[in-house]
Amino acid sequence: MTRNKLYSLLLIACSAGFIYFFYNVYTSQSRIVHVCIIKNVTGFPCPSCGTTRALTLLFQGRIIQSVVLNPFGILVAIMMFFFPLWVMTDIVLKKETFYFWYKKTEATIRKPWLASILILLVLLNWIWNIYKHL
Repeated sequence: MTRNKLYSLLLIACSAGFIYFFYNVYTSQSRIVHVCIIKNVTGFPCPSCGTTRALTLLFQGRIIQSVVLNPFGILVAIMMFFFPLWVMTDIVLKKETFYFWYKKTEATIRKPWLASILILLVLLNWIWNIYKHL
């Protein structure tokens, strides 16, 4: 993936994420819309189910409840806050630090031992979500 495609995709995804997040924060919580295709089709939550609710709890300062609901919420919050800032800084300064970090991280994650650990963590989170009846 080229630098421009990566930066565009990341900024569009983060913008959509912010819009969806703030829509959920500032609208009635009684009208929760489940957008998870896996949950709508199977009735079982996916590994990321509850991430928006976890972000909302984090936004309200309820960190422990956020982590208990879905630990991915912390990771998503960090990525949604820092990545767009990093990308915008790269664009303004005409650098490619995020792009190079992304390529290096992608190569590191492709190592079988690390990929196995990350897959195991996702599976454990999925089991946790099913156990909690999200």
